[in-house]
Amino acid sequence: MNTRQVIGGEREFLMSTYTRPDFVLEHGRGCYVWDKEGKKYLDFIGGIGSCLIGHGDIGLAKVLEKQSKKLINTTNLFYTEPQVELAKKLVKLSGLSRVFLSNSGTEANECAIKLARKHTKKSDIITVRFAFHGRTFGSMAGTWDEKYKKDFQPHLPGFVIVNENEVESAITENTAAVMIEPIQGEAGVRFFREGYFKQLREICNRHNILLILDEVQTGNGRTGKFFAYQSYGIKPDIVTLAKGLANGVPIGATITGKGINFTPGSHGSTFGGNCLASSAALHVISVVEKKKLMENARKMGAYFSGELRKLKSPCIKEVRGLGLMIGVELNITGKEIVGRCAEKGLLVNCAHERTLRFLPPLTATKKEIDKCVGILGQVL
Repeated sequence: MNTRQVIGGEREFLMSTYTRPDFVLEHGRGCYVWDKEGKKYLDFIGGIGSCLIGHGDIGLAKVLEKQSKKLINTTNLFYTEPQVELAKKLVKLSGLSRVFLSNSGTEANECAIKLARKHTKKSDIITVRFAFHGRTFGSMAGTWDEKYKKDFQPHLPGFVIVNENEVESAITENTAAVMIEPIQGEAGVRFFREGYFKQLREICNRHNILLILDEVQTGNGRTGKFFAYQSYGIKPDIVTLAKGLANGVPIGATITGKGINFTPGSHGSTFGGNCLASSAALHVISVVEKKKLMENARKMGAYFSGELRKLKSPCIKEVRGLGLMIGVELNITGKEIVGRCAEKGLLVNCAHERTLRFLPPLTATKKEIDKCVGILGQVL
């Protein structure tokens, strides 16, 4: 199909859940993608952070080919080695105890919610203002913005959404857990004040409730550590991962501390942790470690943030970032900026209407960052 046929087919046959630009992406390599007309784009949204080690990774392609010739999915009725190897690796990286593997971030968060209620025998989950935890009923109920929820009432009960400094006052005898993102991505790469997470950990300990960290967007080395909580000097009771864990191959992970566990039949997933996805995730983690991509995220993230601040545009209100998770808050809405950048060959994303969000592959170089900043500067 040509570009016009693909776009026409999308409008005729797919449900309208996204507003897309008028080009069709066809292939990619590293931080770049090409459309059907041969135009090259610098991809600095990276599949909303899911393209961790870059597009077209040859090593990943070989792993997927090799595994697909052996087994793709036997379901969780049977033991498979890649699943156990991945769980073992995630336990080691997190310092926690057990793993449940699923297919997405919202599934990982649903799993965390079920575990919290099962473990504590209590119902309520506290989340905070600006939170985004997913689009299924449990994770959606804990999401702050009504635009994600208004058409799907009644919402799942048991969720209490408060301002970030009101968590302790919201705790009752029915509270099972606090669920929170270390950095609020959909809110525009929004950070909490210094020391907040140590205080939150102390609050949860004091009231004997669980702390769930949603690291769907911040995890897998994105912020310069494998988990963002490792920069805050704490450890959660439950942490969730997805996005870049398998470089775009669908997978989610819910990792728990000691004693937080399911029993046979209490949860499940037909595709969760299948051989293909687990093998892909193991390869991605290996690349992140061997190529020192977390170190690159720290160095390039600091450089990127600094170059963005040098733009001195009256359109820019603030630059915020940790590692290669960076937000540029504007004094204007960002939709037109995103479109103009795409015209000039740069793919970015706008979160919370006024914040340009950058989640490039962790392989990003100074040259690619300079190109991104140069295009953005022209557009602004």
